[in-house]
Amino acid sequence: MDPKSAWEGVLGEVKKHISGKSDVIELMFIALVANGHILLEGMPGVAKTTMTKALCDAIDAQFSRIQGTPDLEPKDIMGYSYIDEETHKLMVRNGPIFTNILLIDELNRAPMKTTAGLLEVLEERQVTIPGAETQKLKEPFVAFATQNPISVDGTIQLPKVLTDRFLMKVLVSYPSMEEEQAMLRLKEKESKVVTKKVIGLNDILNMQRMASEDVEMPDNVVSYITRIVAATRTDMHVVLGGSPRAEISFMKAGKAKALIEGRKEVSIEDIKFLARPVLSHRIVVRSTGGVGVNGIIDGIIATLKE
Repeated sequence: MDPKSAWEGVLGEVKKHISGKSDVIELMFIALVANGHILLEGMPGVAKTTMTKALCDAIDAQFSRIQGTPDLEPKDIMGYSYIDEETHKLMVRNGPIFTNILLIDELNRAPMKTTAGLLEVLEERQVTIPGAETQKLKEPFVAFATQNPISVDGTIQLPKVLTDRFLMKVLVSYPSMEEEQAMLRLKEKESKVVTKKVIGLNDILNMQRMASEDVEMPDNVVSYITRIVAATRTDMHVVLGGSPRAEISFMKAGKAKALIEGRKEVSIEDIKFLARPVLSHRIVVRSTGGVGVNGIIDGIIATLKE
């Protein structure tokens, strides 16, 4: 199956469960093809978890879910080592992190010591369990995490060193009235809906390879990316601008977007579409600036020459 058909097939299956949110679903699929992790932020009840599960249901791959709670420990994610009472040998019990697609629900409800354990996992795709050898994760391995805004009780502010490991952060807003009405109709019939497996592991790995090797980055797009990120570093309202990792994320996500839309080159329009998801969790704005993160990103895009 070619990448465009694969994307259209997956979208069709997800839309059996979700009304609207096509841009969010596309960004999630882009993350999968770009071999990157994605953070979904929104108020409780806006279908962050439902979208992720619906996407995974359309993919023939191993799926695991972790629920973020105040008492979640690193061993609940990574696993742990122990001495077998009968053999007196060191044994390892792997945790749910050993999967292809991982959903970490309400990540910012987990304690800091637990989320810190994800740094190695998300960046190097390997796990070091105390007392045991470091283990590589399966291929592919992509994490989808959800978080509630910090205004919601029981949440913590995730450190930048962790959020920077995510290829993109996407805001999931409340649906429109029309989307809510369509959602009620979907839920009314959901018990009768059968979700088909559209793609498998080999399809994902093949698309990841194609995005990396077969999609070109024209010079003007490379220049545009670097100028966007440079602008975040010099904006008067910004304390911390984008790093080279942001530029790499633009490249990976841009190539994946072009691939699933049936194109061989990344366009400047692709980069504009990706600007908020790639940059919003990577830049820090002065609290006295009066300009939000997305406002700064939109302003840079509006004024930057192509």
